[in-house]
Formats: sequence, structure tokens, C-alpha cells
Amino acid sequence: MGRRLRWWLCVGIAGFFCAAGMRADEALWKHYLDQFQVYRRKGALQEAEKAALAALAEAKESGHPSELVLSCDSLGAMYFEAGRFADAEEQFRQALDVRNSSSSDEDPERARAMNNLGLVYLRMGRLEEAEKLLSRVMETRERTLPADHIEIAESLNSLAELYSTQGRYVDSESAQRRAVTIWEKALGPDDSKTAIGLNNLATLLTTEGRYMEAEPLFRRALAIDEKTLGPENPGTASVLSNLSEWNLRQRLLDDAESLGRRALAIKEKTLGPGHPDVAISLNNVAMVLRARRRYAEEEPLLTRALQIREKTLGPNHTNTALSLNNLADAYRLEGRYQEAEPLYRRSLKIWEAALGPEHPTVAAVLNNLADLLRRAERHEEAVAVLQRATAIWEKTEGPESPDLAKGLNNLAQEYVNQHQLAAAELAAERAVAIDEKSRGSRHPELAVSLLNLATIYQAEQRYAAAEPLYRRGLDILAKGPEPESPAVTASMTNLAELYRVQRRNSEAEALYEALIPMEEKSLGAEHPKLSQTIYTLAELYRQEERFERAEPLYRRAVSILKRQQPMESPALVRTLKTFASMLRRMKRKTEAAALEAQAKAISQGQALAASANH
Repeated sequence: MGRRLRWWLCVGIAGFFCAAGMRADEALWKHYLDQFQVYRRKGALQEAEKAALAALAEAKESGHPSELVLSCDSLGAMYFEAGRFADAEEQFRQALDVRNSSSSDEDPERARAMNNLGLVYLRMGRLEEAEKLLSRVMETRERTLPADHIEIAESLNSLAELYSTQGRYVDSESAQRRAVTIWEKALGPDDSKTAIGLNNLATLLTTEGRYMEAEPLFRRALAIDEKTLGPENPGTASVLSNLSEWNLRQRLLDDAESLGRRALAIKEKTLGPGHPDVAISLNNVAMVLRARRRYAEEEPLLTRALQIREKTLGPNHTNTALSLNNLADAYRLEGRYQEAEPLYRRSLKIWEAALGPEHPTVAAVLNNLADLLRRAERHEEAVAVLQRATAIWEKTEGPESPDLAKGLNNLAQEYVNQHQLAAAELAAERAVAIDEKSRGSRHPELAVSLLNLATIYQAEQRYAAAEPLYRRGLDILAKGPEPESPAVTASMTNLAELYRVQRRNSEAEALYEALIPMEEKSLGAEHPKLSQTIYTLAELYRQEERFERAEPLYRRAVSILKRQQPMESPALVRTLKTFASMLRRMKRKTEAAALEAQAKAISQGQALAASANH
């Protein structure tokens, strides 16, 4: 779903009162700006833009600095919220230029203008420029304002988002907590800005996997918003969406779906079914449905979100690109690669045009495209795409970026697919080092990196190095929200195989015995992967001549394979033959011969089918 920090631009879009003696051009300027505000609240962004441009033209004609600044700020704020960051930058620069000509460095309005521009740079991924401006604003405010002034809290909130984007979670948390403390003291514990700070802090903690600390903050922010804004306000819906994501990460899918649908209903009712914010909630509910593997229900929500954004924002808007990426993800996960690839490439083109070819979001889309190429077994292309993605992350977010660690893990797996184990090892070891430093020793993402490196060591037959990584990674995941996730079962399988090849059969058997009920629960009682686990455990028992334990496992594996892949599976032939060999050792020759005959008939059928295809 992504983070939904509720931070804001310091733009004053004032209300106006009719006054005697108002200039004619001022009255017309006011009329256009009033129209802008009405259209903006309705989400009619094209009409709002026309009105704001008209107000800006009147302000330029009149030459009044205050009207020009407010016009530029208002238009810039709308562009910012719509994701048109280059256009927002232009307007905020104009406003700042006007203020620079008439104010000192310590003027509060000038500081607000610099803050606005810094936030635009942050959204554009121009992190060095963002940090320079936002830090300068913070220094000015700390020098000229009391330590508990609300504008210092605003700067801290902005810096917290910057630090989080840079992977500096400790700095981000410190800044966000200080912002909350200031707002609570200055505005009260039940103020809407206090709720914003609590929501942002909870979102950061959720990103770090600190779920138990995040939940009470989300619930407190929700209670404040329901009281101050009302239970059906779009701001309340934003917190509901974040709480939905918290539940999603905890695999509390019923609650996640309920909260997500409530947020969607609020936005549809208050903003209208075609509002851009409705598209955000549609996407969020779709992510919950994806987690529940309800793909048929997910796709129409993502399609509707895309249609809303194309209509209201245009075909080349960054939010349209986000919807294209999300729908492509759905197709990719369903194996519909030919439908997914053009959507990814269209999304990529929009992001590159809007933010430049070296933006972190561009890297994220490249990473998704690489996974599609991997699934389609286009490994050389996948490596090239991942190399570009990791280079972007390293350049824009730094050498200790958590995003870079994810990219390096994916790149390592592609190197494994191309049998480049030395290159895979270097990439995976670096990912572990980054995650260890940036996320901490108990983070689920660190567990993924540890397990990834363990598989590479195992492929290199460095079993002594692999085993402790498997154990540490599994221990972290076992205490997380998904103790029976596919990552856990896959790693348990790998560790069991590591034990098996070292002839540590009792340890391997214990893992396989634990795996069977986990896979039954997650995959279903008739899944081919489950049959492989059952077969492997049967083989271990057979090798130890524990035939009474092996036989029911063989029978179950054969039953699953016959139902899933009737009379066509090499796995079925192999299982029948090994089962038969055990029965012969048990002096049950008639039963063994029957199984061998089945295996022979299947093999002959496969041979005939193969010759017919040539």
C-alpha cells in the first residue's frame, strides 16, 4: 500500500470578505480564487486549475506582491497534491522569488515558502536539495522562534519524512516524536495536528515492523479525528486506511478488509465515486484482497482506480502510473505476463518523464518489471534491469538504503539463476549488512536477507555457514506476524535438505514433519508442493528401513499426484517406482509389480506424446 503520511504544505489559502472600495481587478482576482477553492474541494482538478491560472494572470496584471504570492502558493499546493511536482516547483519558486525581494532570511513567510519547495524536492526524490532547504528552514526557526513553537513542529514533521526516505529511521523517529510533543503542548492532546503527528509516527513504526508500538498511536489518532473532524471525514478515512495496512501486515485480514472498505465508503460518500482519493482507497482494499488470494475481486478494483485517475488526472499523471504498476502487479502474480509487461513499461515511461530516469520510484517499477522477467525466465534481461534499479537506489538514497538491500537480494537470486554464485554471494552479503545496520537485528526484512544468503551458501555447499543463517532468519520470522508464511516454509524445506545431504536424518525428519501441517493449512491438502514434502519424508523413512512410517506417506503422495497431474507426471512415475522398490524389500512383490506396471504405462504414454509432438 505504501506510506500515507499526513503532512502538509504551509500555504495559507485565505477566505475573503467583500470590502468597500475593493479594486475592480482585486474583485476579479478574488472571484477566480474563490472558484479555485470550490472546485478543489470537489476534486474537480481541471476546473480548479483553470480558475487558479486565471487568478494568477490577474495578480500578475495588477502587480500586487501579496496577490501574486497567494496565487502561486495556491496553484502550487494543488499541483503538489495532484502529483505534478515539476509544476508545483515552478509555482513555489515564483512565490519564493517574490518573497526574497521583499523580506529577510528570518521572515516567517519566507521560511514557509522554502519549506514548501523543500517538500516538493522530497517528493521528487531530490533528497540532497530537500535536506538543504528543510534543514535551513529548521535552523532559521530554531534561531528565531521559541523551542516549542508549532512551526518548529512542522519542520520536524517534514524532516522526519526526509529521514525516513533516506532510511535514517532513528533520526526520523526522534524528529517525529519531538513534533508530537510540541503539538500536544501547544495545541492540546486532541488537536487534529496532534493526530497527524501520531499517525505519522505510527506509520514509521509500522514500516520498521514495530507493530505493537504503532497500534495504540493509530487508534489514538483515529479517536481524535473522529471527534474533531467527524467519523465520515476524509481525514478520518486516511487513518482508517493506515490502520487497515497495520492489520494487513499483521495478517489480520478480516479487520484489514473491514477498515479498508469503511475508508472507501467514507470517501465515496463525501468526495464522490470519481474523486482521485477514492482511487487510493480502491487500491488499498485491492491489496487486502491480494493477500487473501481473491484475485478475481482485486482486479476490477484496480481497473476502476486506473480509470478514475486517467479521467481526473490524465493518462500521463504519476498517480496514473501508480495504478498502471498496481494492475501490472496483479497480472504478474496471476502469470499473465504478456498483459503485465506493457503496463509496467508505460508506468515506467511516465515516472521517468515526471521525476527523471534516476528516481527511487523508477527503481521500484524496474524492480517489479525484473520480477516479471524472472518469472518469464528472461534472466539476462532481469539482471540488467535490476542492476539499473540498484544503481539508482544507491545514488539517490545512499549505500545503506533499505530499498537498495531489497534490490541486492533480488539481484543475488538472478545471479544464482545464471549460476554466478560468487556475484550472488557478494550482493547478498551486502544486503545483510545494510539491513542489519538500517533495520536492526530483529526486523523481518533482515530475516529475508539472512535466508537469501543462506540459500547461496547452501548452493556453494558451505553448509556450516548456511545453517546458522537459516536458524536466525527462521527465529525472527517465527516471532513475526506471519510465522507460517511461504518464506518460512521454503526456508524450512531448504534447511531440511541441508540436514538430509549431511545425513542428519533425524533433524531433517523433524522439519519435514512440522512442514506437512503448515503446508496443508497454507496450500491445501491436495497441492503438488505438499506431495513433494510428503514424498521426501517417506524417502527418509525408507532409507532408514522405517517402512511402516513410509508406506502411508507414499500412498498419500501418489493419491495427490494422481488427482493433480493424472497419468502425466514424472513425479508420479518416480513416486510409484520408489514405493514399489520398498514393497519388494518388504516381500510384497505382487503389490510392487502393480505399481511398476503403472509407472511403465505412464512412461510409455509420455514417450508416445513426445514423439507425436516432433
